[in-house]
Amino acid sequence: MLEDGFGREVSGVRISLTDRCNFDCVYCHNEGLGDTRGPMEPADGEMSTEDVVRFLEVAAEFGVEKAKFTGGEPMLRDDLEEIVRRTPDGIETSLTTNGTFLPERAEALVDAGLERVNVSQDALSPKAFREVTKSAAYDDVLAGIDAALEAGLTPVKLNMVVFEQTAGYVPEMVDHVAENEGLQLQLIEYMPELAGRPEWAIEIDRVHEWLEEQADRIERREMHGRRRYYVGEDDPALPGGMVEIVDPVGNPDFCANCHRVRVTHEGYLKGCLNRNDDLKSMGEMTRAEIREAFEATVDERVPYYGEYMVRDEDGEWTFNEKYLDAVEV
Repeated sequence: MLEDGFGREVSGVRISLTDRCNFDCVYCHNEGLGDTRGPMEPADGEMSTEDVVRFLEVAAEFGVEKAKFTGGEPMLRDDLEEIVRRTPDGIETSLTTNGTFLPERAEALVDAGLERVNVSQDALSPKAFREVTKSAAYDDVLAGIDAALEAGLTPVKLNMVVFEQTAGYVPEMVDHVAENEGLQLQLIEYMPELAGRPEWAIEIDRVHEWLEEQADRIERREMHGRRRYYVGEDDPALPGGMVEIVDPVGNPDFCANCHRVRVTHEGYLKGCLNRNDDLKSMGEMTRAEIREAFEATVDERVPYYGEYMVRDEDGEWTFNEKYLDAVEV
């Protein structure tokens, strides 16, 4: 397993299969929906099936243990089942999706070897859902979650981005996972670095404090020291559920425990989600080119907060001068 200069092993890869999406979420940093007619062959500029599989085979050579397929909306690719099926043994596969195509494909994905799924769900009413996602597919998402549960993709983790518009929905989402077996909730801190609109950000510590009051018990994961809040367990009438917060903004501990390399749909490697000045092309996607780019990407990985970004004398985050030559201004 490769290790960067900060002692962080790369144990996982996050692969974007497309930048197209059939939603237009207000918080998303992606630009443009692209062609969203439905699942289809890879579009021009997207990695082919063979490209993705070849990359995964090289990643397996370096001891990578987990691969998460993302987008845009990865289920707009009709080759997703084939990619999952051809992922090398020893690499756990998972998927982040808006869930709209799961009713027709969840069972086939499980048969292909998919092990886990995250479904984006930011609200529990069609009206609120439409305001956030600009989509009327609320019922399709619920059907997709049910299909994932029926196919055995348990627990299904619901992803909810927490910002000014959705913060008020958190209590009912927490109740929802406590009341429905097989669900977990992942609250994702809104990231102005990617999406802009810093005025939409909320103090995520307030959500932590509220959950501490609601939880029946709290565990702390080794990764990131992240807390898991278990709710509804003390009520014999409820199955209970788990809530976790992903809070990377201004969090050096989060960055110090990052073990992923990202792959763009165009075939570039990224060592950090927050940066676009570290993209490395895998060229024509030959094994030799993939190996070379992967090794270079890992070697040059830098924790974003605490290294690439550091505190100034006023306590504000600013670019570390040693990386200024790489910063686009």
